[in-house]
Amino acid sequence: MTYKETLDYLFKQLPMYQRQGKSAFKKDLTNTLSLCKILKNPQSKFKSIHVAGTNGKGSSAHMLASIFQEAGYKTGLYTSPHLKDFRERIRINGNMIPENQVVEFVSDFEDQFATINPSFFEWTVALAFHYFAIEKVDIAIIETGLGGRLDSTNIIHPEVCLITNIGYDHMDMLGTTLKEIAGEKAGIIKAKTPVVISNHSGEKQVFEKKAKVLDSPIIFANETDAIPSFESDLAGIYQKENIRGVYLTCLEAKTLGWNLPDEAIKRGFLHVVKNTNLRGRWEIIEERPMVIADTAHNKEGLQLVLSQLQALKAKQYHFVIGFVKDKNVEEILQLFPKNATYYFCQAEVPRALAIGDLISISKKLGYEGHYFNTVKEAFEMAMASCQEAEIVYVGGSNFVVAEIL
Repeated sequence: MTYKETLDYLFKQLPMYQRQGKSAFKKDLTNTLSLCKILKNPQSKFKSIHVAGTNGKGSSAHMLASIFQEAGYKTGLYTSPHLKDFRERIRINGNMIPENQVVEFVSDFEDQFATINPSFFEWTVALAFHYFAIEKVDIAIIETGLGGRLDSTNIIHPEVCLITNIGYDHMDMLGTTLKEIAGEKAGIIKAKTPVVISNHSGEKQVFEKKAKVLDSPIIFANETDAIPSFESDLAGIYQKENIRGVYLTCLEAKTLGWNLPDEAIKRGFLHVVKNTNLRGRWEIIEERPMVIADTAHNKEGLQLVLSQLQALKAKQYHFVIGFVKDKNVEEILQLFPKNATYYFCQAEVPRALAIGDLISISKKLGYEGHYFNTVKEAFEMAMASCQEAEIVYVGGSNFVVAEIL
């Protein structure tokens, strides 16, 4: 198979949550364990740090990878979803897995894996673990996909666990209360393994109970004083909370023997984008007029992003936004200001909220704007209408941001 044919196989023949939603989600570790057994258990052949959370887990994972790279370690990084290229999910020292490695993996194991019928995500996790093992990384930073307890990544035994926070997201799969969602995130905590919580969001007891049962040291970053202040090239104000959790995770790693000098930590925070090629987090695409793209897509994340956006006090705001149909779009849309110009659009993925439905919701809530069948058309109109002292914001969904980038 060619690389394109390999991706077509993964994307079209197998369910993928990023495109299809809940129907692709398997709340079970059996398949992943079976796949890794075929691969001779690569997850046991490298050290790791496991990262979960509702918001900030991707940024935190990239920060950790950047810091370990600055300290001289060969560092794997597994994240999801990707924005432009499937290979963004699997990196070593910031470099994406080569195309030929993806092709060879699928060709080599397609027949054996077929009897297991893995999901897209299970295929990808198996590929990542296999790649990190054969490349002999010093450490891999592993981000969960959904939840934690039954997430496909949750077969590793990490050095440290980091849970960024909890919020109302993926409630159809993780639970309808913060307590239930926190319980799913707490599922990554392992016996006698330190765990850092960036922000317990009021559900502290859930994490404490789990850590106590497993005899695991637990640290709450939002209750820890005297944490140094660090500058980062990730400019979103919401990154401050992530930085605190990542820093304490580094301190825990240092107690286990990892050599993470203060200067490496400082440089790691400062060069996240350079070291890991992270995209779509308060990313300023253009300066005049200013164009900002951000992948925040749930209530908690968007509240922070929109607060930072409004603090810029632009003469006028132009919002290029679209959503996925499995979110509470009415609740999310009401976070946006009424006195702005809107360019509503539909991304080119099956999960995207149809533009007809977005028209109905926006008009019901009193949001007037322009409507487009594609992100490209919406963005072009916004740019043509925006004056130099105004701001264009692109977001609402990872997929909208991906099409612009």
